[in-house]
Amino acid sequence: MEAGVKKFGDAKGALELLEEVGKGTSLGRILGSGAWVTGKVFGITRVPAVKRQGMAAYEPRAIHGIGVTYATTPMGADHTAGWTVGRNLASMGGDLHPHKSEGQVDASREAQITVAAMDSTGLCNFVNPAIGDTAGAPEAGPAFLEMMGALHGSPVSLDDLKALGVKILKLEREFNAQAGFTKEDDRLPEFMKQEKIPPHNVIFTVPDEELDRLFNF
Repeated sequence: MEAGVKKFGDAKGALELLEEVGKGTSLGRILGSGAWVTGKVFGITRVPAVKRQGMAAYEPRAIHGIGVTYATTPMGADHTAGWTVGRNLASMGGDLHPHKSEGQVDASREAQITVAAMDSTGLCNFVNPAIGDTAGAPEAGPAFLEMMGALHGSPVSLDDLKALGVKILKLEREFNAQAGFTKEDDRLPEFMKQEKIPPHNVIFTVPDEELDRLFNF
């Protein structure tokens, strides 16, 4: 639609494009390769993707914490790699303003460390909020650590879990570095730093130098 193949708001046209993917046509093969490839083919720069990974679920200009995660996570724009929405939205117990840069890098770092460790256990990502809810579910965290200790035959502490998360992220970053990624890839698309999004009319304001310090473990 950005390229003019279909008009914005054309729901029927959107379904027709999906059908192109299923048919394996030339256009369908382009679309099926993802937003980043499609943008390259059509010469479009306003593509919501980081490290060629399309964004899902959230608009980073409206929720800065998730924008930090999108920009910096080794796997590209993935909200599940460091979900900060609970910290950014007051209705979910948040304590960070979603439209301000202050505290967002630290919140994303904490979330990414936790998720990296939790993903290695094989548990569903939805377990994380319960384990982190010390007020609403105070027994969840200790029960999880006890379960992990029973599995491995030795006690597992919260510090052990965090150390595991840090180790995993360092390995992922090392892999990316060897694959040619640099700090310049830890960025949101430029249009999200320039074009305001309604209704609050905000842009993504977390400075690049702040993003660069996220992995300074």
